[in-house]
Amino acid sequence: MPSEDTGNILGCCMHEMALAEGILQVVEDAVRGRDVKRVTEIRLEIGALAGVELEALRFCLDVVLRDSLAEGAQVDLDPIPGEGWCLACGEQVTISELFDACPLCGGYQVQATGGTEMRVKEIRVD
Repeated sequence: MPSEDTGNILGCCMHEMALAEGILQVVEDAVRGRDVKRVTEIRLEIGALAGVELEALRFCLDVVLRDSLAEGAQVDLDPIPGEGWCLACGEQVTISELFDACPLCGGYQVQATGGTEMRVKEIRVD
């Protein structure tokens, strides 16, 4: 039976593996029907509040991209900072995690307004 730590690692990697497979699907859909020899670069924007472990995603992409047009492609992960609107003090603030306290007033009524997204921003090909 796996230990609790092993379960946490597997659960984390399972999430990122599904994301990596989705990214490959987006890339394949984007180049389908075009005269593309290979994908050379994939640029991703990933929000700090998106719940993605960047190193786990990078590892999963290395695995998923094998034997595809994107094998060996440079993968750039551009972080997007987390932002929120504090209902208590009425200010836009930077936050590092969902449900963080407002760094200005200490209140916990902060609604995320940015940094939750994840998108394929650019695909470069040969």
